[in-house]
Amino acid sequence: MNNYIIRRIVQAIPLLFVISIVSFSLIKLAPGDPVLSFVTPDMGADDVARIRQSMGLDQPAYVQYFAWFKNVLTGDLGYSLVSHRPVSTMILERIPATFGLMGASLLLSLLFALPLSMLAGAKQNSIPDRILSLLSYIGISIPSFWFSMMLIYLFAVEFHWLPSMGMRTIGVDSIWDILKHGILPCTVLTFINVSVYMRYIRSNTISQLEEDYVQIQYAYGASTGTVLLRHVFKNVILPVVTILGMSLPELIAGAFITESVFSWPGMGSLGITAVHGLDYPVIMGITMISSILLVIGNLAADILYGAVDPRIKTTG
Repeated sequence: MNNYIIRRIVQAIPLLFVISIVSFSLIKLAPGDPVLSFVTPDMGADDVARIRQSMGLDQPAYVQYFAWFKNVLTGDLGYSLVSHRPVSTMILERIPATFGLMGASLLLSLLFALPLSMLAGAKQNSIPDRILSLLSYIGISIPSFWFSMMLIYLFAVEFHWLPSMGMRTIGVDSIWDILKHGILPCTVLTFINVSVYMRYIRSNTISQLEEDYVQIQYAYGASTGTVLLRHVFKNVILPVVTILGMSLPELIAGAFITESVFSWPGMGSLGITAVHGLDYPVIMGITMISSILLVIGNLAADILYGAVDPRIKTTG
């Protein structure tokens, strides 16, 4: 197992290197110039050149990349071109808000998706299955920003039940206040995640119910609930492990659109602000952290496969 983990980590190093090159190249090819944000009408060409030099943007792209890469190897993600603050500090400030929101939505998504999906799979083509499938299609189809705006209009504007933006009320410092601010964005993320998870889990439940071992259990007189909980659940949980591994970057990177609509002070809103301001170091920092977490999530999913299903071995 240790050799397998070491081998996967070694294989991830060139992958992350390629990701960094592609990401940096795409950023440089994007239209816009961050220097223009600091230029005023009374500035001359020398002033603009001096600003560009102070921001480190006067060198060729490959020189900028290797300078950035060298700093990253020492744990230095650079400084923001806009706020002139360390990128690592800015990211660490936003991680708790994103982790709390995304962690809560992920946990709620699994708590809802597992029983509902298995119920839909066990009652295939029944009325509950059709209703859940319809809701799943709606959740997959509707844009998250539109759903967010509808919830804000209904619960914040019309009924004044919940706050519409931010994470805290000014002058209020309580856990309940944070929970109230998180209800709407968490609802959006949970509904969309449940809609996606249900498609995988329902399909796997239906396929497992057609296996011979299920028919044998029915022949022994086992009830549907016993078969689902004791036997089918063990095999249905495998795609959930994959989902958890793929969702790991979201715990840190956040949901860009949802956090922006609700002004949630997390990584998603930080990323949107960085894109609008052409803040290259911040964009690269978020990209690389997300990529590393994705690699770790895939590795964790492969390891958990062996724990959930002993028939799966992590061998060469």
